[in-house]
Amino acid sequence: MKDWVKICGLSTPETLEAALDAGADLVGFVRFPKSPRHVSLDLGRDLSRQARGRALRVVLLVDADDAAIADAVEALDPDLLQLHGRESPERAAAIRSRFGRPVLKAIGIADASDLAALGPYAGGVDHLLLDAKPPRTSGALPGGNGLSFDWRLLNGLDPGLSFMLSGGLNPGNVAEAVRLTGSRAVDVSSGVESEPGVKDPGKIEAFVKAARAAFSASV
Repeated sequence: MKDWVKICGLSTPETLEAALDAGADLVGFVRFPKSPRHVSLDLGRDLSRQARGRALRVVLLVDADDAAIADAVEALDPDLLQLHGRESPERAAAIRSRFGRPVLKAIGIADASDLAALGPYAGGVDHLLLDAKPPRTSGALPGGNGLSFDWRLLNGLDPGLSFMLSGGLNPGNVAEAVRLTGSRAVDVSSGVESEPGVKDPGKIEAFVKAARAAFSASV
């Protein structure tokens, strides 16, 4: 990955347009009913058409079966599939093969031991998304919780690993996150919201600008 900024959990034409106008490289649409950012297939189709040719379109799925994935692919025609559940390396590779779309697999990180999970996935998916492990509470979402992990854990990570950094990022801390991790790709959702599921156009613009400046400073 090279200097990618992803705005995830977009659910209205207006906030999607704000992300596109700000210069986001990837825009994410959530297909997970428990999330406040969930979009229906019809709304997702409209949003995806709005973004076509202007940014890479990502559909976020959580432990979806083949039928649900097929519905999402048909309706949204995504450029990437983001798997944000407990999909095994074998399942992730099978989804990539069956649906012919690049796969971005999310891995929850809480401590150094979690980094051992990266290797088994690396050969079967296109990119990894390193996110904060969700809290062990009932009803916790697999992502979008506004939590970060200790970015220093990524010191010494294989420089050839294609990964995107996520988890608790916002306009005020993304520069520090890029500096500490060397990441050339960042993902944000709750960090550019005024309340869960409600994106703030001003925060979106500020995040994209801050990420771009951080990438430039770390060259």
